[in-house]
Amino acid sequence: MKRHPLPTLLALDTATEACSVALLHQGQILTHYEVIPRLHAGRLLPMLQTLLSEAGIALNAVDSIAFGRGPGAFTGVRIAASVAQGLAFALNCPLLPISNLAALAQRALREHGAEQVAAAIDARIGELYFGCYRFEQGEMRLQGMEAVLPPAQARLPRTANGDWFGAGSGWSVAGGHQQLALITHKDASLLPHAEDILHLAQRALARGEQIPAEQAQPVYLRDKVTSKPAP
Repeated sequence: MKRHPLPTLLALDTATEACSVALLHQGQILTHYEVIPRLHAGRLLPMLQTLLSEAGIALNAVDSIAFGRGPGAFTGVRIAASVAQGLAFALNCPLLPISNLAALAQRALREHGAEQVAAAIDARIGELYFGCYRFEQGEMRLQGMEAVLPPAQARLPRTANGDWFGAGSGWSVAGGHQQLALITHKDASLLPHAEDILHLAQRALARGEQIPAEQAQPVYLRDKVTSKPAP
């Protein structure tokens, strides 16, 4: 496994309508982001090659790979997981699976300055992928559990106070239930971005949370029993 004073970290995501890649190299971040529904499989690797060319490095300079592990569209989540796994096997480097809901909350922090975020991705068939996050120690951290549930069952943590921000496509279908009264602002146009996966991956790498390529698994949430995301 390669170890450099300034490691090069690659992040990629295809879990929603957005397709994005991000690269941290020599302390600089480069990104590409496109909203291209159903075109991820054909665009992801060309976007990655463009990014590497802009950085002036070859793929084998990458030390670790982060990917959006879900929840999100089943096909999209599988694309990111399989491409990341294939690259990691080829490079003999570790993987960092990052929650797409966490990345969505991190983007709300980056673009809106929101430090308490209810992240919601439209899960279709009348459901949301939902999780609540709070800014702690430099990153957005999950409060309670991520879940897939009907909009009417979405809840903030029992200990919630202050202003909360609603981020993600799920807010285009979620209503204004009394339990969500602390949500004062929303941006339903936000989708997960590899730049925010990159940020969260740096923190995860520092904690030693990387995994070998063979352990890469997408997370769909529908494989689990639906439960409230409150702690």
